[in-house]
Amino acid sequence: MRSRMPQAIWALGLVSLFMDTSSEMIHGLLPIFLVGTLGASAFSLGLIEGVAEAIASILKLPSGWLSDHWRKRKALALAGYGLAALVKPIFALAPTVGWAFTARSLDRLGKGIRGAPRDALVADLVAPELHGTAFGLRQALDTIGAFAGPLIAVVAMALSGNNIRLVFWLAVPPAFISVLLLWSLVPEPNPPAAPAKPTTSGERSLGLAHLGRPFWSAILITAVFTLGRYSEAFLILRAQDRGLPATLAPLVLVAMNIVYSLAAYPAGRWSDRFGRRGLLLIAALFMAAADALLAAAEGLPMVAAGVALWGLHMAFSQGVLTALIADVAPRNRRGTAFGVFHLTSGLALLAANAGSGLLWTDFGPASAFLAGLALALSSAALILLDRRRVPQQAR
Repeated sequence: MRSRMPQAIWALGLVSLFMDTSSEMIHGLLPIFLVGTLGASAFSLGLIEGVAEAIASILKLPSGWLSDHWRKRKALALAGYGLAALVKPIFALAPTVGWAFTARSLDRLGKGIRGAPRDALVADLVAPELHGTAFGLRQALDTIGAFAGPLIAVVAMALSGNNIRLVFWLAVPPAFISVLLLWSLVPEPNPPAAPAKPTTSGERSLGLAHLGRPFWSAILITAVFTLGRYSEAFLILRAQDRGLPATLAPLVLVAMNIVYSLAAYPAGRWSDRFGRRGLLLIAALFMAAADALLAAAEGLPMVAAGVALWGLHMAFSQGVLTALIADVAPRNRRGTAFGVFHLTSGLALLAANAGSGLLWTDFGPASAFLAGLALALSSAALILLDRRRVPQQAR
């Protein structure tokens, strides 16, 4: 008999939806606010974003390890979401670039604290045969927030006469609703067994040696796959390069995220039924097709098709990769495992963006997408070669 999806998973999805709505309302306008209102330079803007994202990526590993060591997931997730909510008013009040930098850094600090414990919490709260469905559901609701936030910000800007600080204030309530939902509706699951006692200095630090060969195989797939996953900013640049007016540029992300959110939940369910490897292979082929279309695009219709395929590749990969980590990681080390997963993804994405940017600048847009096509096909080949190591279905 198929297990039932716990209410707590829906609650965690809503937690992500409200926090992402709040964050994207701010982040969509933050560059304009920093440069236009506070007088920041382009260099300062890049520095703020780079430092903020580095903080989030690096902290996910120690935060996940702590959730294993303390055998408590919810407390750390609550601390991360709570910190992100508490700093939201600072954006609206910020009188200088320094204040905005502090707020952005603390906001990403909260993301770094909550990421790995939250994913481990999802895995702990559901039966293994529902890992894909659970992560797909959370990802779908999270993505709804990713396009709802910018849309709300656009409408609020229009109605308020471009009052950015007012929009930032409007972003505060959803963040606190997110924390309230987590605190009241999500239980702390029964703690897993304590991790095995470390025997070497390396194991005493993080216990990575206990994660096992199937986990590291999944991490290799994650790294190669993510090297082909450049920032969605390149989708916007390609659309503008093919004639999309700058005022309509945000619609590229809205369109991609609509496809992403609609397909993420079914993809997660299918991965439970048919296996993770098949869905990841489909995702790699969607990525390759998107890159091929974007490289060859001569007009906006081809770009639009590429953007839609990009959204499908995200839907078929992100929740499924997370479910795969939940499958292969020892339960008492899931926090550490998700920390390694997020750190690997962050570093690979950084390399992908840097490489795509260099290719775009030196050889033109098509070269960046053709490189992505090659990496997508490489990840497809790796998935096929790794068939005996990647679980076909969570048991």
